[in-house]
Amino acid sequence: MRILGTFSTNAATVDLRHRMTKWQDLTHDHAEGNTMNATLDELRRHSSGRRILLTGAAIVTMDPALGVLPRADLLIEGDRIAAVGPDLQAGDALVIDVTGAVLAPGFVDTHRHAWEAQLRRIMPDVNDLGQYVTSTLAGIAPAYHPQDMYIGTRLAALTAIDGGITTMLDFSHNSRTAAHSDAAIRALADTGIRGVHASMRPHFGDWDGQWPADLTRLQDTYFSSGGLLTLRLATLATGEIAGPDLAYGERLAHTARELGIGVSIDAVFGHPSSEAILGWAKKDLLGPAVSLIHCTGLTPQAWQAMADSGANVALAPTSDAQIGLESAIPAIDEALAVGIRPGLSIDVEVALASDMFTQMRALHAIQRMRAVNATYGTGDQPNRIGVHDVLDFATLQGAKSIGLGDVTGSLTPGKQADLLVVRAEDLNNMPLNDPIGTLVLGSDAGNIDAVFIAGQIRKWAGTVLDVDLAALREDVRASRDRVLRASGFGNRRS
Repeated sequence: MRILGTFSTNAATVDLRHRMTKWQDLTHDHAEGNTMNATLDELRRHSSGRRILLTGAAIVTMDPALGVLPRADLLIEGDRIAAVGPDLQAGDALVIDVTGAVLAPGFVDTHRHAWEAQLRRIMPDVNDLGQYVTSTLAGIAPAYHPQDMYIGTRLAALTAIDGGITTMLDFSHNSRTAAHSDAAIRALADTGIRGVHASMRPHFGDWDGQWPADLTRLQDTYFSSGGLLTLRLATLATGEIAGPDLAYGERLAHTARELGIGVSIDAVFGHPSSEAILGWAKKDLLGPAVSLIHCTGLTPQAWQAMADSGANVALAPTSDAQIGLESAIPAIDEALAVGIRPGLSIDVEVALASDMFTQMRALHAIQRMRAVNATYGTGDQPNRIGVHDVLDFATLQGAKSIGLGDVTGSLTPGKQADLLVVRAEDLNNMPLNDPIGTLVLGSDAGNIDAVFIAGQIRKWAGTVLDVDLAALREDVRASRDRVLRASGFGNRRS
């Protein structure tokens, strides 16, 4: 790694490597005594307390008051963003020159069933929700042991970090025992992601009957002292899929309020969910602590009730469109029409992409297609969203929708230092003309050089840290093979 002159008399300075020279540098570093590792060690020592200054980048803050800074610096102190602006004073900070990069907030995934990660793309052309429910939730999920929960959740979280997702809500709906829940939470903690464990009992099969009572134990054990992890209650909108015991209502709302935690409601579809929403509104069961997922095919009355209550929405653009959930159209226009700016999510990796870039691009293209199509031949102007909108949904609005808007989602001084360093001079991004356009339409996980979560470095020089890939690969394959064998999934497919 090339060492530059010092930024100030007391500051150590390092140059963030470019991908084109990475392997040459690795060879050189090895020959010269592995100076790259020494630099990483120094960075980690700084990130444990001392200040870090990222300098020379285009900064996309997603803070309405700060906007986009064409060339500026960002100062990290401990786990927080201390300052953002041009020509910041470094003092004795470690200075990292990121010229040619874009700094951005980490993405926020508002809903992913992380335990399924070792089943990735096992049914890439799943026909509908019924096929997914029958094959995965009824067929494979009962075969999961706690260790399988750990492996799937850890794999999902590490992949999220690699793709720039610094906050992930794990909608963990396979909590067959307390040990299953413990394993999923431990996996989030072990990766260093900002994790939200949304706990729900399984839809089908044997389980211990410990949910939702076990939420109290989980809160006392894992969530009482702050940190990177947050607890939520996960539930379904109606009893259509797995019976009335899982449908949100007064009982589950009371549990969440007693614990002081938020609620994430999945499978919010169509007229049955619309009627349920109106019923919740009458009973004062909605509000800012509640996030409704998907929201396809809802009535205008239901949308207005959601907006009036301050409830949040988490869209799953590729899930809605690819699997064909209700109308199969992500409900972005309906949300914006009532003043709700939604978050975005990945949903199920058994059939979908794992990254936020795909979600942003899919939503951007689908909404703009619909807008133009609706006005085609009329002479009216289409009402189209832009790249700033979808990046807002993937960052700040996503954080707000799961109760973390004051913590993350923008590069605002005082917030946690959850941020990305994205190379803008790589072959697929050069030249840098519009930083937001580059992030949304040009970039992918391979352009992300560094990921910080709460000021700690989690990805550096394009590599997720502290992961033994060979061991992880072996664990993932063994887990997949065991659950498929135990469930008979391969036999059913043949």
